[in-house]
Amino acid sequence: MHIVETARIEVGGKTISIETGRFAKQANGAVLMRCEETVVLVTAVASKEPREGIDFFPLMVEYREKAYAAGKIPGGFIKREGRLSDHEILTSRLIDRPIRPLFPEGYTNEVQIIATVLSVDLVNSPDVLAMIGASTALSISDIPFTDPLGAVRVGRINEEFVINPAHDALEDSTLNIVMAGTHDAVVMIEGEAKEVSEQVLSEAMAFGHQHIQTIVEAQQALQKRVGASKQEVSQPQEHARDLQISSFARDRIHHYVYEQGESISKEMYQARMDQIFEAALEEFTVQEQEDAEKMSKAIAEIIHDMEKDILRKTILEKGKRLDGRALADIRPITCEVGLLPRTHGSAVFTRGETQALVVTTLGTAIDEQRLDNLEGETTKRFMLHYNFPPYSVGETKMMRGPGRREIGHGNLAERSLAQVIPDAEEFPYTIRLVSDILESNGSSSMATVCGGTLALMDAGVPIRRPVAGIAMGLIAENGNTAILSDIAGVEDHLGDMDLKVAGTDNGITAIQMDLKICGITHDIFAKALEQARVGRLHILQKIQDTIGAPRTELSTYAPRIITMQIDQDKIRNVIGPGGKVIRGIVEATGVKIDIDDDGTVHVASADQEAAQQAIKMIEDLVEEVEEGKTYLGTVKTIVDFGAFVEVLPGTDGLLHISEIAEHRVKKVTDELAEGDEILVKVIGIDNRGKIKLSRKAVLREEQQRKK
Repeated sequence: MHIVETARIEVGGKTISIETGRFAKQANGAVLMRCEETVVLVTAVASKEPREGIDFFPLMVEYREKAYAAGKIPGGFIKREGRLSDHEILTSRLIDRPIRPLFPEGYTNEVQIIATVLSVDLVNSPDVLAMIGASTALSISDIPFTDPLGAVRVGRINEEFVINPAHDALEDSTLNIVMAGTHDAVVMIEGEAKEVSEQVLSEAMAFGHQHIQTIVEAQQALQKRVGASKQEVSQPQEHARDLQISSFARDRIHHYVYEQGESISKEMYQARMDQIFEAALEEFTVQEQEDAEKMSKAIAEIIHDMEKDILRKTILEKGKRLDGRALADIRPITCEVGLLPRTHGSAVFTRGETQALVVTTLGTAIDEQRLDNLEGETTKRFMLHYNFPPYSVGETKMMRGPGRREIGHGNLAERSLAQVIPDAEEFPYTIRLVSDILESNGSSSMATVCGGTLALMDAGVPIRRPVAGIAMGLIAENGNTAILSDIAGVEDHLGDMDLKVAGTDNGITAIQMDLKICGITHDIFAKALEQARVGRLHILQKIQDTIGAPRTELSTYAPRIITMQIDQDKIRNVIGPGGKVIRGIVEATGVKIDIDDDGTVHVASADQEAAQQAIKMIEDLVEEVEEGKTYLGTVKTIVDFGAFVEVLPGTDGLLHISEIAEHRVKKVTDELAEGDEILVKVIGIDNRGKIKLSRKAVLREEQQRKK
């Protein structure tokens, strides 16, 4: 029999409840998270046996938002939830990244976390609840998970920090970061900011961690009450030959990699490590095929461990990095703009062996991305798409759609640049950036940020300030630490931290921190931010040396958007029945037309003459008839008492028989026929909008001019 237990936590003035023992009881661990009317079910399940032959931890995280949680039915033909949306993928990564380093080394059982949003109140975000729920489900299960962690969202409204601000309150916040950490330290940070200082971000980390500790304590108390005994993790046995292989590898790594007195490239480094592996394989060969495969795997693992140990010790003891740089040095940077003639803006940003080609395309409101999520339907006018083709790292691989990593990197770069994108009122374009990574040796997402700034400026987008990004690393061992600027791929792989910081010369716009250790102190975080600031300013100078300000003219191939305002009552005149009128204008001129509900009309075309022609057609459709003004009208209908004349498109007036000519007219058809074009003067508009016309007044004025 399962006992139902509930823990309650007060966080940011709201109560978060964690319930277990009632739902999903066949999972290793399951909790129901609730904050007011937002409810999330989180389950944790592990396979019975380890997965053989792998050198990574097979953790799978899936965050799902059910449409019924917001009282909605999914769109589309099938009417059910399908593949994960970008938002769900990003939240899945948000859950995955902080818990991954907290599993014991050597544990290779498959673990799956599934977080399902069951109810959402559009006030309390379910993502933070899902993160807390994942930790709690693991903590109370038999899955070996070392430390419970808490998670919070930190905002800053009116210069005051706020924990888990309501969804609509974030619009007024200069900070929006999600943090996760254990009782002792923070292990993950991700979010965006409106150019805040390093000090503000450091204070936000300390503020958030206080609340994280409260959440962790509640989990620990629940674990004591209902937690299962943890599975034992078997550690690989060491053999006498392992020491021989270690000694063999250490000597050769020192000689071939670190004692040549040269800066070593990624390709050269990998080639030398392959040589060392082949030499070790030949030195310690065995005859039996099965034993040979085991030996090959063991040698690869030992060389990897030795590689890691030597790189870390060299950095800590000598302050020397693999490519010869000092700890705070940044790789050589080159920037180019305007490479692609038919695009609206283009740039290549190269930093060491990492290179990003970034292209800007400008569109109209019709091109905005439409999003349908639990919060409702919204649109997005700035998009950044990041692609990481296999050739960028010299590999061959099937090219499918963007993976989770590509979506995550693109989102970080997009958030970094979104803070400086001009408002639609200032620059009424939809903006799409595409970053294709041409080669990669670390920090390709931050190269995308830098290349994005260059491409936006090359396209003439009036960004508020240039943005640059830098990736910081950390080596921490036995109380000694070294903070690395602009980390290369091997430093990311063998180091303890990947801290990406983007911003302007005025402050930080986005941040993402992932750790492979169980947390860092506030002091180390503050030092890393300051070192990142110095590096960011150096990169910004390189960008501004290439292009000092956004171009004043758009590309000749970019659409020109002309904005005009019409009366809301006249919108139907422009659109016409079933869209007939507006389609006619588009077909006649080739322009794009978008009309807002408030009567704002956007006309876009790369051909200026076509745009002006469309504007004239719209002006004619919405022009108001003025009393005393003369118009060239078309006789539409003849009646006994006069004729109805169209003076403007869709606007008719009555030309009474007594106003057709100066002499007496017996029959209207004696003077006029349907389809005739005649000059008429507006002689009156009554309070119901009825228009009175006179041809006689025009004829009289002509006679007077002749005299």
